[in-house]
Amino acid sequence: MADEKTVTTLVAMSRGHTGTVVDIHAGRALRARLDSLGIRPGKRIVKLSNMLMHGPVMVEVDRAQVAVGYGIARRIVVRLSE
Repeated sequence: MADEKTVTTLVAMSRGHTGTVVDIHAGRALRARLDSLGIRPGKRIVKLSNMLMHGPVMVEVDRAQVAVGYGIARRIVVRLSE
């Protein structure tokens, strides 16, 4: 069982940290959209940056840089790497 301190949302992750997507709290359409971007449970993800005032969050997944909106990033649950 994961320690609660190691599981967070993509929004709460610090820039430069790496983790594994464990869940996405969203409906089928949003899950399919994120899947097309390579963001799905089991994938390693690196948070590159985030913008001020709830702007988009830049991540790297499968060596590709992807921007996701703040509201979507709040729904992505990540287990931080040690």
